[in-house]
Amino acid sequence: MTDNTNDEVYLELQAIARLLHNVLLDYPTEHSIQYFVSNQLNLIWPTLQNSEANKQGKSLLNQFFSQWHSDKINNVKLDYGQLYFGPGEPKAMPWGSTYLGEQQILNDESTISLMNFYKQLGISFELKFNQPVDHIALFYAVIDQLLQQLIDEPDNKLAKEALIVLLQQHMLPWSGRCHELARNHAKTDFYKGIALLAGDFDNVLTKTLNIIPMPMRLFR
Repeated sequence: MTDNTNDEVYLELQAIARLLHNVLLDYPTEHSIQYFVSNQLNLIWPTLQNSEANKQGKSLLNQFFSQWHSDKINNVKLDYGQLYFGPGEPKAMPWGSTYLGEQQILNDESTISLMNFYKQLGISFELKFNQPVDHIALFYAVIDQLLQQLIDEPDNKLAKEALIVLLQQHMLPWSGRCHELARNHAKTDFYKGIALLAGDFDNVLTKTLNIIPMPMRLFR
């Protein structure tokens, strides 16, 4: 028998994973922000387990949207750049190897391990610009895909095992630190809110799948 409750939970989590992928992969545009404002993202974002982070994150989005005007888009773009892109070293580096490797460089051993894992699963990316595969936004794209497989086939053990390994070994050991740095350094309520909601999403996914993240030393 299909567990409809799980289906509903997976659908909520999948929607969030897809949105986080889009928000964190590239610079915001006037159109993308206006879309979130018009669709009241702060209201439609799932409550999940109704955590304090969830409430605060949605409150920050509400505050940002209530004051939004298109002439503020450059501030939002600057905030994305200083957090996740550059110039200079981003404050919340979005690549796993910069947290997991002592040298704090791109495409280190943890990236190679993730690439081998993706190769086994037949996962690849079509990106408009070259990007290490351990970018946090790409993790959310893979989570989206694997959750879709579980929605389509609730008894798909391979998809569930792949999702657990992805989170336990490759993402959760460092993603919380990335979101923490984003919260601490964000200049706009938009990215402060997104960082809180992303961290909440990671926690809910961890509890939903009964995952204990692999303990690893972080270097930032």
